[in-house]
Amino acid sequence: MKQYGLIGKTLSHSFSKQYFDCYFKDKTCYSYDLYELDTIDQLPYLIQSRQPLGFNVTIPYKQAIIPYLDEITPEAKAIGAVNVVGIDYESVCDRPILKGYNTDVYGFEMSLIPHLKPHHTSAIILG
Repeated sequence: MKQYGLIGKTLSHSFSKQYFDCYFKDKTCYSYDLYELDTIDQLPYLIQSRQPLGFNVTIPYKQAIIPYLDEITPEAKAIGAVNVVGIDYESVCDRPILKGYNTDVYGFEMSLIPHLKPHHTSAIILG
């Protein structure tokens, strides 16, 4: 079974499980689980015990996870936050390699593009 999931502190409100269960519905060898961590220090145990291939990251760990990563994309580094982690168990190291990404900016940008007009040349984003 290829496992993926979401890490965070309190996940009962998350839409991710429902979304990915639907996405993986016809792909029986995949699962998506919610991994509630009281502290980010529990991450190595989660990886060792469950061996997910990757996971999404939500508050409060989007910044706290960075020291646990072996690699981070330039976009995630510039933003200072990670919301997706891929795990390579077949690396030349004796341990899994974790790579962090940030897809929030891309998703936000793509949600705006359909609404932009030629006269929209600048914007201010709050929040």
